[in-house]
Amino acid sequence: MILYDYLAGQRLLEMTRPDAQLYCLGRHGQGKLWKQSEINERIVAEALAGRCVARLKGGDPGIFGRLAEEIDALTAAGVPYEVVPGVTTASAAGAFAGVTVTDRDKASCVAFVTGHEQAGKDGSAVDFAALANFPGTLVVYMGVTTAAHWSGQLIASGKPADTPVVLVRRCSLPDQTTHGCTLGEVATLLDQTSENRIRPPLVAIVGEVARRETLSSWFMIRPLFGQTVLVTRPEQQAGPMADQLRDLGAEVLLQPVIDILPPEDWSAVDAAIDRLGEFDWLVFSSRNGVAFFLDRLREQGLDARVLAGCKIAAIGPATAEALHNYALSADLHPAEYRAEALAEALAADVHGQRLLLVRASRGREVLAEQLTAAGGTVEQIVAYRSVDIEQPRPEIAEAMASGQIDWTTVTSSAIARSLSKLFDDDLDKTKLAAISPLTAGALEEQGRRAAVTATTYTAEGIVAAMLGAS
Repeated sequence: MILYDYLAGQRLLEMTRPDAQLYCLGRHGQGKLWKQSEINERIVAEALAGRCVARLKGGDPGIFGRLAEEIDALTAAGVPYEVVPGVTTASAAGAFAGVTVTDRDKASCVAFVTGHEQAGKDGSAVDFAALANFPGTLVVYMGVTTAAHWSGQLIASGKPADTPVVLVRRCSLPDQTTHGCTLGEVATLLDQTSENRIRPPLVAIVGEVARRETLSSWFMIRPLFGQTVLVTRPEQQAGPMADQLRDLGAEVLLQPVIDILPPEDWSAVDAAIDRLGEFDWLVFSSRNGVAFFLDRLREQGLDARVLAGCKIAAIGPATAEALHNYALSADLHPAEYRAEALAEALAADVHGQRLLLVRASRGREVLAEQLTAAGGTVEQIVAYRSVDIEQPRPEIAEAMASGQIDWTTVTSSAIARSLSKLFDDDLDKTKLAAISPLTAGALEEQGRRAAVTATTYTAEGIVAAMLGAS
């Protein structure tokens, strides 16, 4: 079981076990926020029931994360625990906003200050007079609603009103914003009754290190920063493309629109494996075919030695890479990554030859037809099924309907058709990036137009096409 704060990050949740129970403890302005007492009680109750519980927080739980209260509750109940430290928001905000919170010339020390103390506390534990004279950087956490108080107290205690401040909102996330100002301007910028207010969550970095002319915006100048991209590939294939897009600054949403499953009946595959010695060529038209076929071969207690009499053809570099993962090399793959090019590359060598074509449950017949026309004897086996996803996740459907998704990747004809069914007219609110002219054509059949089409028919090619249009 995972009890998580919404700022902990979607990428962490993507690493969880498929059967893990996930509970968001609320977010400001959206639904119920759990009280700390409720969190403590739930952690203890689930642990005593024998479950392994992760309390997932953003930042470092030991810095303004109420870690002590949760530890006290666990200790009182006799529940064993461990604490994994994180990167505190001050460090992250500085790094991602281009502020070095310490500097040998401007700030040899740093203080972390809470702008929101516990309700009902007798007096304030914050000594503003001492902080006003602090010879370094101040980083104020949770200080939005109390901005007028803490900034005013610092100024009243002698901190110059023109002291530089950087407000860093949603640090390290793809929609991070930074606002340079002075201490005297903080209260106005964070006035939550103002129409142009800056909303939480944010931290304020106060001191000479925050002067605007010294800031570096490396994080926010990445080419896809501020853009949201929906990756629609099957779950097991989405990772590399998603990582590449994140490295370029995009916020990546994952919504598989097709699922890749084993065949309902393995008998045809098994029969072909038993007769591998009869074939001259083993032809793979996708990485999925490689994985399902070779995994089945291993399950039969066999290995690559049974392929000794076959040459192997792969449709493109991703398929060839999948073969490499099984310690196999393709004897042939075309320069252009499509079925027609593979058939053309094979045509001169297949007359009178027997070919085993490993394929999906649906797709074009062009490869088999052209190889047969070239004089080959082609046998096809379905090594995996491609099945449409029936419903998108609610949050993805909402983002699509509200126009929050800038780009949607389309990496196959099957995905093009499934996308159109899943989102209907809402798909017109996003730009579609097609992996090939064939996929762009499939979109046109659905009444959609690709905003860009890759010239190299790979995941890298589709990202390059998006960059060229950004």
